[in-house]
Amino acid sequence: MLAGGTSMYLGAAIAIDLFDAVSPAGVAWLRITGAALVLLIVVRPGRAAWQWSRLRLAGVFGLMTAAMNIAFYLALDHLPLGTTVALEFLGPIAVAAAGSRTRRDVAALFAAVIGVALIVDVHWSGSVLGVVLALVAAACWAGYILLGRRVAVRGAGIEDLTTGFVVAAIVTSPLALTVVPAVKAGENVWWLILLALGLGVLSTAVPYALDQVVLRSVGPARFAVLLALLPMTAAVVGFIALRQVPALTELLGILAVAGAILVQAGGRTR
Repeated sequence: MLAGGTSMYLGAAIAIDLFDAVSPAGVAWLRITGAALVLLIVVRPGRAAWQWSRLRLAGVFGLMTAAMNIAFYLALDHLPLGTTVALEFLGPIAVAAAGSRTRRDVAALFAAVIGVALIVDVHWSGSVLGVVLALVAAACWAGYILLGRRVAVRGAGIEDLTTGFVVAAIVTSPLALTVVPAVKAGENVWWLILLALGLGVLSTAVPYALDQVVLRSVGPARFAVLLALLPMTAAVVGFIALRQVPALTELLGILAVAGAILVQAGGRTR
């Protein structure tokens, strides 16, 4: 989870560069398409992976992932980053709450929620549309966790991840039209392709492939709590790479997240 989070936030730097030239929907499509191309080259799924019996679940999983990314990027166009992240985390929180069976689970969930709230810089401002889009991203993130677990336990998660992304890239291909204005404005096509591949690898292929590894070992509820490591990772990466010293509230949030993980580590896997 820590490795995946680090990769994702390094990819965020590429996304920021792309946002200067391409619309949020276009960036989301470049992200999923870049990941699909790289995974196709590296994984090279066998013929069995393209059979309908497997492709059906993989395709739905890929489309859910694409919808999550598109809704998140569109929400960022209307809301501050901290607010968007906080609202999107309602998805994992719902999954964790639904899977809570003991006091230990509830305590871990409570600590994770408090930790995330302290780490992210929430400013409750923005449009209603932005809130709706962030909540859509939250619902899709919950779906990503539940579908991702089903894909992982089938034993061919990386192959299904690849075929699912291919399906998502094809279905969302009309969004490629949103990249055209950037090309007409003089953006270098090959540079955009390079950025798309880098974004796909760092923000999607690597972290989501690692998610498959984690989801084979833990259930959806515990995975949802582990996702609280993502904003903690962002704070650590910001400190190391950008010399952004965490505030006291962020440090308390990091300790709360660490405590949540330790509390759940003593429970059984679900």
